[in-house]
Amino acid sequence: MQQSPSSRGTSAAAARLLVLALVFVIAVVAYASFGGQQLVERLAGHEAELTALRDRQPLLVYAGAFVAYTVLAALLPVAMGLTLAYGWFFGLAGGVLLVSFASTAAATLSMVTSRYLLRDACRRRFSRQLDRAAAAVDREGAFYLFALRLIPVFPFFVVNVVMGLTNIRIVTFWWVSQLGMLAGTVVYVFAGSRLPSLAKLAEDGPRGVLTPGLLVALALLGIFPLVAKRLVGSVRSRRRRPTDPAESPSVEPGVDDDAARASS
Repeated sequence: MQQSPSSRGTSAAAARLLVLALVFVIAVVAYASFGGQQLVERLAGHEAELTALRDRQPLLVYAGAFVAYTVLAALLPVAMGLTLAYGWFFGLAGGVLLVSFASTAAATLSMVTSRYLLRDACRRRFSRQLDRAAAAVDREGAFYLFALRLIPVFPFFVVNVVMGLTNIRIVTFWWVSQLGMLAGTVVYVFAGSRLPSLAKLAEDGPRGVLTPGLLVALALLGIFPLVAKRLVGSVRSRRRRPTDPAESPSVEPGVDDDAARASS
């Protein structure tokens, strides 16, 4: 049985996440094993200073982290790395709270920019994706955006830009994005929170990296896109009206394959 393009895209996304996570773990282990121990120990001292600053002035640190995440994620494709780093530094609860609102603010900033400042340029760049996305928004409403957010197959930057060119309301875009990205945010922040501190890495060496919690986080990173796709497919099949045989098949979560090529 042949897989649909969206199924292959979801599987590829899960594979990419696992590969990136494994490469990171291997790089840390190799670096700590072959001459990086002294640098790790020096960085551990700076980590202690940052942790102390976070504990002394939490409002200042959280506000700065929020602004940094919002600006960087709106302009550059760095959201995944930032989310892992924030989970590592702020922990699960603080990281989820911070990343959830900052990532939504970044997405909305990018969407508003494409709608009001770069509309013509974005329309020329994503003309084919726009036609399909606009039709999907008209047909499925906010659920289409929710599906795009829940299943991390296509870059969020492309989703933000294309949604800015549709007729979706900014308020709707905000709350649907925050709700749809929440599950993925929890998974990524949890993965970051399972990374060892530099102090522990300096003390234990490579043994401090491969903890049971990190292995669980790596498994979740690989499983999440597949579970999310199955959930969205189930909800979509229930929403589809069986009395309308002429209704064309719904666009699968994602702008389309051209969006992925355009963002690469």
